Amino acid sequence: MSESFLSKRVDGSAAPLAVGDAIAILVVIAIGMSNHNSLTGVVALLETAAPFLLGWAVASVPVGAYSAGAAESAKAAVPLAIRSWVPAAVIGVAIRGALQSSFDTNLAIFLAVMLATGSVALAGWRWVAFKLR
Repeated sequence: MSESFLSKRVDGSAAPLAVGDAIAILVVIAIGMSNHNSLTGVVALLETAAPFLLGWAVASVPVGAYSAGAAESAKAAVPLAIRSWVPAAVIGVAIRGALQSSFDTNLAIFLAVMLATGSVALAGWRWVAFKLR
């Protein structure tokens, strides 16, 4: 019997990566909100982060961010995180734009910033996690 699509892309040994990824995404958003003086509390952070966490949940599994290979080495885990973040950030920005009824040039700049900062945060934390093993 062949493995299912999901079982090929999600491995229990990658669970710590999922926790760290969520924290990395929350940290990126918290720093951004703090820089724009809009970090008013946990609720505001979670409301702002929700579209990006949803985007991450949708994109990371099909890309394989939590596959057995991702749990084995930084060489696999880091590129998978970045490849997952690109569609996740696009989804997050699209949801955020729809919720704010605002699709203008500022949203494109925001997407570029989210792509860069999210990629650095996810890649950085995963690299450090494997170095500390």
